[in-house]
Amino acid sequence: MATYKKKGQKSKRQDIEEKSTTAGVFNSLDESANKTEVWVAKNQLYIFVIIGIVAVVILGYLGYERFIQTPNEAEASNEMAQAQTHFGEALAAPSAEKDSLFVLSLNGSGGMYGFLQIAEEYSRTDAGNLAHYYAGMAYLNTGKYQEAISQLDQFKSDDEILSPLAKGAIGDAFMQLKQPEQALNYYEKAASIRSNSFTTPKFLLKSAITAIELGQGKTAEKHLNKLKEEYPKAPETEKVPVYLGQAIAIK
Repeated sequence: MATYKKKGQKSKRQDIEEKSTTAGVFNSLDESANKTEVWVAKNQLYIFVIIGIVAVVILGYLGYERFIQTPNEAEASNEMAQAQTHFGEALAAPSAEKDSLFVLSLNGSGGMYGFLQIAEEYSRTDAGNLAHYYAGMAYLNTGKYQEAISQLDQFKSDDEILSPLAKGAIGDAFMQLKQPEQALNYYEKAASIRSNSFTTPKFLLKSAITAIELGQGKTAEKHLNKLKEEYPKAPETEKVPVYLGQAIAIK
């Protein structure tokens, strides 16, 4: 009597082969798992050490932020208030009183720190960093240009306004020291580090004027043309025709 196999029905041999293949896969997985367990068993001390180190680093960071960094930031900001008050008073004071007020902002008064002490004692805080900027500006206003450069060079910021102002102030200090080459370098940095309608026109014009002083007509033209084309409404742009004529006249 003839027999037939229904469509889709597996032969006994096929069934055995598939079971054998599946068993092989599970055996392979078991072997891999066993090897992993053996490796973990052999190296568990190192694993625990690594986990411990990571935990200590994370907990240390969180502890530092909570118990050291945050209180330091608050203390530094509190110290800054008096120094900033003296600085603001100096800017508004008559010429004869300015220097003494700037000195108070630098060195402190009434038991409160000045910018110099804040920058040193709270160097890892935002206020400590900002103190370098204020100290540099105070030194610049009192004619201590090397000290101004030193302080401003330590100020690090991505701020849209303060970052270029700090670079430009270093340029001003170099100009006072009769070093126009260095001044031009910093004016150009100040003009390019950020693009805004307040600082960029200011330092493009200073770059151009300094380049003219150095006899670099092409460089001056470049800065003046950029000022005229990109910042047509800036007050500095009104001076472009005068300086552009001087730049073009340089041979």
